[in-house]
Amino acid sequence: MLDYKIYNNDENQQYLVLLHGIGGNSNIFVRQLKFYKEHFNVITLHLPGHGNSFGIDKYGNSFSEEAVVEDIIATLDGLNIEKAHFIGVSLGSVMIHYLMKSHPDRVISAVLTGAITEFNFVSKVLLFLGKMIKSITPHLWLYHLFAFIIMPKANHKQSRDTFVREARKMKREDFIGWFDIAHRVGKSYDLVPKLAQKIPKLYVSGSEDHLFLSNLKKDIKQDINASLELIEKCGHVCNIEKYREFNRITLDFLKGNRKHSVKPAKQIS
Repeated sequence: MLDYKIYNNDENQQYLVLLHGIGGNSNIFVRQLKFYKEHFNVITLHLPGHGNSFGIDKYGNSFSEEAVVEDIIATLDGLNIEKAHFIGVSLGSVMIHYLMKSHPDRVISAVLTGAITEFNFVSKVLLFLGKMIKSITPHLWLYHLFAFIIMPKANHKQSRDTFVREARKMKREDFIGWFDIAHRVGKSYDLVPKLAQKIPKLYVSGSEDHLFLSNLKKDIKQDINASLELIEKCGHVCNIEKYREFNRITLDFLKGNRKHSVKPAKQIS
């Protein structure tokens, strides 16, 4: 099972699972927790290589987004959680795309923050350059560079600083492992509108999310059950930079999609 923490365990409330971005951890949701746990049983999960979850060496040569999704499902099974709402940020949103395709019956609704449906030309060039220098560059230098390119403005500084601070807790081999499969992000959205068409989806992006927003707007037009909320003067990580607006928008959406009952989680010692 992945490293997790449960806030509340009320059998009368549904479950809400929070998934962080690469290099991040549950600390990025500190300004959401008190709002969400008034209405849901909240679970924060640490993806492989983050927090106290196992490293990606567990997978050997079979490390992939699909394999990580199976460990997310195994963790929910271990907690006896049949269905849940999901919120993802950046990489967390990518993982929810894979989850909705392979296990749509486990998702009540999804909030996808700073979602990436495909890379634009600039993003592809950056990934290529990153691959060229990753073996000779400290991984935190690479992380600093990409954080600044993705979130370049002064008002993005808090988000940059938060992710860089948390990324220091990550082992180099785990960061490089995630970086090596980053080029497959575009495949995460493939067939989502078809395989997960019944799942209510809210995409929340900053108007200044310059690398990913244009393709996101284009791609989600094909999904009749998806909507997009833009937060003005905000970058890639909306839940940190404009947390008040983010909390209001997402909580309204989640409270409007309470359609299924779920089993209470069992305690794991």
